[in-house]
Amino acid sequence: MKIKDFVYFVQEAIKSLSRNRLLSIATVTTMAISILILGAALLMTINADNFMNRLESDLEIIAFLDNSLTKTQVEDIKTDIENMAAVKSVVFVPREQALENLQKKFADKDYDLEKVVGKNPLPDCYEIKAENPQNVSNLAQEISNMPGIYKVNYGQGVVERLFQVTKWVRIISIGFIVLLAMGAVFLIATTIRLAIFARRKEIYLMKLIGATDWFIRWPFFLEGIILGSLGSLISIVLLAWGYSSLISSLQTSLFFIPLIYQQSQLINVYLALFATGSLLGVMGTYISLNKFLDV
Repeated sequence: MKIKDFVYFVQEAIKSLSRNRLLSIATVTTMAISILILGAALLMTINADNFMNRLESDLEIIAFLDNSLTKTQVEDIKTDIENMAAVKSVVFVPREQALENLQKKFADKDYDLEKVVGKNPLPDCYEIKAENPQNVSNLAQEISNMPGIYKVNYGQGVVERLFQVTKWVRIISIGFIVLLAMGAVFLIATTIRLAIFARRKEIYLMKLIGATDWFIRWPFFLEGIILGSLGSLISIVLLAWGYSSLISSLQTSLFFIPLIYQQSQLINVYLALFATGSLLGVMGTYISLNKFLDV
């Protein structure tokens, strides 16, 4: 593309925006609302996925040891577990520590477990985390078959249901985002179609004097990019302000909710929304323009 052609396309796009102020404002507003809803859905999906990953990463296997094992046998079991490819970490918890941890759970009550139970009935155990939380069930089954392990606990049943829930949350979230994106394209295409319809005679005349389809398209594409970019910028400013306020509020009242707040992640989200707005503007223009080029 020649520089003078590009300058001409930009000038034509700006003229079109100026001539169709109301339609341009309507398009920018439509884009801003669409991207704002899409961005809010995207942030909710990312935070939900982050929360699900946090839950999955907290899953662990408790392997209880036979009381008859010697210290050497206990160490050998730890070595065998650590050598498993699916194992991420292994932590030994002696029975005294297990009783102390249990006592802390009753810290707000007047229970003294040592006096109540007398001799410590709890066994030594290993707290094991898997490299991939999806392997917890299989790993637990494999560890339970090891000699010296009399019981394994990993929340059987609950873990499987958790994975089912997280799977469907991710599927529904992705589907929701796709539907929103399709809706945004439809709204933008409809709005831009009105602007193009107002200039259909101009397009017809340009075709009659020999203008190529791409020569006609470029000003409209630039117009779509400008409108999409402006709408995206407005929505990003509103979204960033709203999300920042939400984080400030929840960090003080509901601090245990793991929202993403790292600037690098948020900047990537906002850049993706800006690119999406520009792309949707081009797609809406392309869908609308093809009909009027068939003369």
